[in-house]
Amino acid sequence: MDVTSSLRSLLPYGRRSIGINQLVDKLETYLPPEDVERVQAAYDFAHEAHSGQRRRSGEPYITHPVAVADLLADLRLDPETMMASILHDVMEDTPIVKEEIANRFGQEVADLVDGVSKLDQIQFKSRAEAQAESFRKMLLAMVRDIRVIMVKLADRTHNMRTLGSMPPAKRRTIARETLEIYAPIANRLGMHAIKVELEDLGFRSLYPRRYKVIETAVRRAKGNQKQFVGKIAAALEAALARNAVAARVEGREKEAYSIYQKMRRKKISLAEIVDVYGFRIVVGDADTCYRTLGIVHGTYKPMPGRFKDYIAIPRANGYQSLHTTLFGPNGMPIEVQIRTEEMHRIAESGIAAHWQYKEGGGSGRGQGDRAHEWLQQLVEIQQGGNSEEFLESVKVDLFPDKVYVFTPKGDIRRMPRGSTCVDFAYAVHTDVGNRCVAAKVDRRLVPLRTALRNGQTVEIITAKGATPNPSWVNFVVTAKARAAIRQYLKGLKRSEAIDLGRRLLGQALEEFSLNLRKVPGEDLDTLAVDLGLRNSDELLERIGLGERVAPFVARRLLPAEGSSSPEGSTAAGPLAIAGTEGLVVTYARCCFPIPNDPILANLSSGRGVVIHREACGNLSSFRKQPEKWVSVAWQPAGDRTFHVEIKAEVTNRMGVLAQVASAIAGTQTNIDRVSVVERDSDSSTLIFELLVQDRRHLARVIRAIRAMPEVLKVTRSLA
Repeated sequence: MDVTSSLRSLLPYGRRSIGINQLVDKLETYLPPEDVERVQAAYDFAHEAHSGQRRRSGEPYITHPVAVADLLADLRLDPETMMASILHDVMEDTPIVKEEIANRFGQEVADLVDGVSKLDQIQFKSRAEAQAESFRKMLLAMVRDIRVIMVKLADRTHNMRTLGSMPPAKRRTIARETLEIYAPIANRLGMHAIKVELEDLGFRSLYPRRYKVIETAVRRAKGNQKQFVGKIAAALEAALARNAVAARVEGREKEAYSIYQKMRRKKISLAEIVDVYGFRIVVGDADTCYRTLGIVHGTYKPMPGRFKDYIAIPRANGYQSLHTTLFGPNGMPIEVQIRTEEMHRIAESGIAAHWQYKEGGGSGRGQGDRAHEWLQQLVEIQQGGNSEEFLESVKVDLFPDKVYVFTPKGDIRRMPRGSTCVDFAYAVHTDVGNRCVAAKVDRRLVPLRTALRNGQTVEIITAKGATPNPSWVNFVVTAKARAAIRQYLKGLKRSEAIDLGRRLLGQALEEFSLNLRKVPGEDLDTLAVDLGLRNSDELLERIGLGERVAPFVARRLLPAEGSSSPEGSTAAGPLAIAGTEGLVVTYARCCFPIPNDPILANLSSGRGVVIHREACGNLSSFRKQPEKWVSVAWQPAGDRTFHVEIKAEVTNRMGVLAQVASAIAGTQTNIDRVSVVERDSDSSTLIFELLVQDRRHLARVIRAIRAMPEVLKVTRSLA
């Protein structure tokens, strides 16, 4: 059976129930009799388990798993996958447990079924968390066996085909999830036919009016363009025949959802997209693809800058083809794809080609390797946060807008569009990302936050002992980079919180002439348990994060007779801080404190110690909570820089912003942000957020700006 043509059978969305006899007939075309009997046994078992259950549409429940299996039979998958597809709901919807499936059908089938099953038995805080945790479980099961997602995609496809029986709100929720998660996964795995159907059904359910408008326009355009399509196809076929190239030329259908996405992305009208003709030319081998490209360009003039070579540089999902856009009759655009039969098979069935052709050593193997490489990254991503963070991170990697960059050795790296040098470093290896300190793009040093472009060569410079910067989280775009940075920062935050909590508790105990080192560890552990915590480290962490007040904890540690500060005790000295902004010590952005500023600090739940300037106007709201105030003093910060904000009132002259910025740069100061907030006919107020080391550094900057004749006034911002 021709796989490509069988895949097209997925596209009709009929409600006709699929029986076991039809499925068996399909299986007998490619499976030996003993494997067909095993699938039949799985059907008998599932039929009995689901006995009496009905779908919302009123059909017997068993029709759903059989329909799922029928979809996978079109992809010619192995008997274990077929059995798992028929059994995929028995663990979720019946009393059957995994061990019983393993005993009857083998551990491999049981693991596949378990990977697809949801986590309904576990209680979660919200539906979103439950869905995210189920998604995490499914994706991690994919890492062990990618057939899990094939079953899940077929399951979702049949559910989408029968979505009409669901209430409207439920329909929209499922459709949105399909468009955001499952269709992109199908695309990421190269399963084009499944992806197209999921997008079409999801779009139809989520935006029925928009779908109808686009579908009507496409249908009307198809009727008007029929003559043109035939003429263009005949011209291409004649040109190929003159050059003795055996090829198949066929028109390409436009998909409603891709049209909608293109309209939104490019901000163009429906008519501009509908009036584009699409053709696919399928030839014998890769060399002929390039010959065909030359013939096509000789027949119709190519549009400059509209050629893409996905044969030399395949997409992340293994897709290969040549894409070009031509000026057709009357200047109408013609989009042409040129590929081989083998490339066409993989473009349609994607990762399924890995199973269909692996014994013959077909090209599905390379596509499977790419999929497994992506799935292995999921293991690293999921270690960095909770299930909802994981789901959001994976969504970033599911969308295929890529740039292609090179390592210094010439290896190609595919990165999401907008990726920075830090994203590239983490793509090479997590340790390279954690230790990167600088980057070279095309042999020139650039900032680490520089966005990469197609064709650039990127070199990462690392240093022993270097660590991730918390600010990287604000500009990285790949899930792997974000997860690795968050994981590092969470570990760092906990260790810093424990250290800060120890210092805060020690300071509080000094008011009672006690020393934390002399407090027995068992007493701290006992107090922690009394407060509902696991151990003393967790207690110190809570103190460091501001969730427990150190003086109150200190009083609980006093001997029975020492409930107040003894006579002669001296107040504890100020707490020395340098801290790391964004972790346990945070520098308030309302007043931007920098070293040598007079400062105060308050304990904020979850944020630890928040440092303010003494003159900050926001401190008044905290005055009535003296137990949350901490006396603090600066300690040497080394080369660390701090954010500070200044306002410069300048006369309105052309180029004045550039002149002020140049003066700031002349003091070896980085500008993090600049804005204009006030403007009249004579003057403007410029606000600069700078990175400085201390008050002396800031004073140099202010002096340099004041010396400019265009500057009327310079002040430091204060809440």
